[in-house]
Amino acid sequence: MRKLAFLLLCFSWIGVTAQVKDTTKKKIIDTLKKDLLTAPDTVKHLHSSIAALIPPAAMVGYGVVSFIVHPVRRFDYYINSGFNKYYPKYPGSIENYMQYGPVALVYGLNLVGVTGKNRFIDRTALLGLSAAFAGVSVYGLKTTTHRLRPNKGDYLSFPSGHTANAFMGAEFLAQEYGEKSPWYGIAGYSLAITTGVMRMYHRDHWFSDVVAGAGFGILSTKAAYLLYPFVRNAFSHTDKSGKHTTMVMPMYQDGVKGLSFAMQL
Repeated sequence: MRKLAFLLLCFSWIGVTAQVKDTTKKKIIDTLKKDLLTAPDTVKHLHSSIAALIPPAAMVGYGVVSFIVHPVRRFDYYINSGFNKYYPKYPGSIENYMQYGPVALVYGLNLVGVTGKNRFIDRTALLGLSAAFAGVSVYGLKTTTHRLRPNKGDYLSFPSGHTANAFMGAEFLAQEYGEKSPWYGIAGYSLAITTGVMRMYHRDHWFSDVVAGAGFGILSTKAAYLLYPFVRNAFSHTDKSGKHTTMVMPMYQDGVKGLSFAMQL
């Protein structure tokens, strides 16, 4: 009887093991099928994301070309002379506040209950990553290019930091709320364009400075949204349910680079 029971137990165990193996095989096959079905969409999305980087990269290229192509640089002088001719007085500095308008809109909309694409912690991390990219690129170039401002205030003209901040925020607003309505993106980019124009109006920047600053701002945000999933997985801790509970992200604010730490309780 003991031998019979033992044999029955062995056959039962073999049957259960075979069933588990079959289930595992089925899960693997289903996963592979799903990956194969979604692969074309993933590649298409990646191609469209890379294609979206071309216009802002061209704007950065325009600014760089102004250092070596004389007609482009002469256009800077032409625009500046127009401001000098028609607007000889230029009091005020509204763009100091306007540059943060698009970012303020993102958090203001969320505050009144209009939810964006990402939750608060991810959105804030994306903003920090975008600001880090913009800050390092813009302020690094300011010290290396050594271009004199139109008002001869200093040699930190290229590219425009205010414009970069404004366009970074405008793209941030478009990424978070563009799927809800295109008017959110239009509002953000209108504020950003006005910021750039005001920088030229106040003789703080040349036209090519502003164009390059806009390109850097847009590129920084687009790059942040492309890279953030990989950065989040590398620097975050997840609980048993797969939710991210802690996160470490790079930050850049007022010329200071560092790390930010966030914990979800």
